[in-house]
Amino acid sequence: MRKDDLYITVPSFFRCPISLDVMKSPVSLCTGVTYDRSSIQRWLDSGNNTCPATMQVLQTKDLVPNHTLQRLIQIWSESVRTQRSDTESDRVNSVGHDQVRELIIQFVNYFRVHTELEVNSDRLSKLLAFSEESDENMRFVASVAAESDFLAILTSFLVHNPKNLKVVEKIVPLWRMLLERGSLSKIGKANDVFPAIIFALKQGSSKLKMEMTKALEFITSTDSEAKSSLSENSELYSVLLSFSAINSDWNPDLMEVSVSCLISLAMLRRNRVKLVKSGGVKTVGKALSTAEMGTGLTDKVLRLLELISTCKEGRIELCNDGDCVQAIVKKVLKVSNEATEHAVTILWSLCCLFRDHRAQEWVAKSNGMTKILLLLQSNCSPAVRQMAADLLKVFRVNSKAVSCLSTSYDTKTTHIMPF
Repeated sequence: MRKDDLYITVPSFFRCPISLDVMKSPVSLCTGVTYDRSSIQRWLDSGNNTCPATMQVLQTKDLVPNHTLQRLIQIWSESVRTQRSDTESDRVNSVGHDQVRELIIQFVNYFRVHTELEVNSDRLSKLLAFSEESDENMRFVASVAAESDFLAILTSFLVHNPKNLKVVEKIVPLWRMLLERGSLSKIGKANDVFPAIIFALKQGSSKLKMEMTKALEFITSTDSEAKSSLSENSELYSVLLSFSAINSDWNPDLMEVSVSCLISLAMLRRNRVKLVKSGGVKTVGKALSTAEMGTGLTDKVLRLLELISTCKEGRIELCNDGDCVQAIVKKVLKVSNEATEHAVTILWSLCCLFRDHRAQEWVAKSNGMTKILLLLQSNCSPAVRQMAADLLKVFRVNSKAVSCLSTSYDTKTTHIMPF
């Protein structure tokens, strides 16, 4: 190991007893032992009913998030990243600033004459490698690019050569980084680059799909005009939703970025109906009920479903999907405070605001009443507490109605009996 590399000592209690890796989503069993959610879930899904560390028989298989440990791991991780960043800043760059400036000038001048990037792909690779080394390098490339037509040239290539994936794959990471550094105004009209975005999302490698989705998320979250323009293309919703489909190619990181992008689009109310018509509830709901998700992804999925539940079409689709509603109930008090708030808001919308009996039945079947009672006893926000109280009233009224009907039926039966 080189002298400027870091040896990282990981505290033992940050490691999962099963995988021995640093835990991403620590959860505790009833035995008090904490594991990474993905590892212990696989253990339980394999038919085991014991605690791997103590071999005690589990009285319940409920997984309780260990928020305190998760916060400690986050603090430690941020500290490690800071150390690495400090070490990186001390290194001598393999490509100097003068060379980078010259690369960009050559790139721009060559393109003006030949309008062909294939020959320049090596320069692109060098610029990208230099940019990724540190934030300081990225700022330097962005500042030099701002003085020239560099970003406009990259965008022009995407617009006119979307199917040249070999070069597009090298362009997009640098293109995205320059956009995020404040050069968004130089890409022109968003609709012009839309075919390149869609083609990359459909036909590109997993790396290209990730980079393009990140770029799209940034564009839609920072430019309201671009978001409004892009959101008119119905194909965009189906392509982004395809990353949530649970199959052999499913990538949770790619799904998380695509869901963030869909959330940004759904902030415009008219887009929520388009999202529903593209199969948003069915696709995302299936992922929520069957896939193994981390805290961040679960929070975002529930946030997206919460936005969908605010339109009539979305509520109808949710009420028709019992698996999705039951999966939402299961996330209450299981993932994070944010996830609980999103989940309760959805259930309140379906059961109290929309008064859908099917949704109320799904909630009751998944032990929703117990969850609501526990929620009322927890340290939740006033808004969540009020929604939980409203839900409890609905279920108490329904319970009394069923009881009255049952009593009435028994009375009538007694009068009919001759003896």
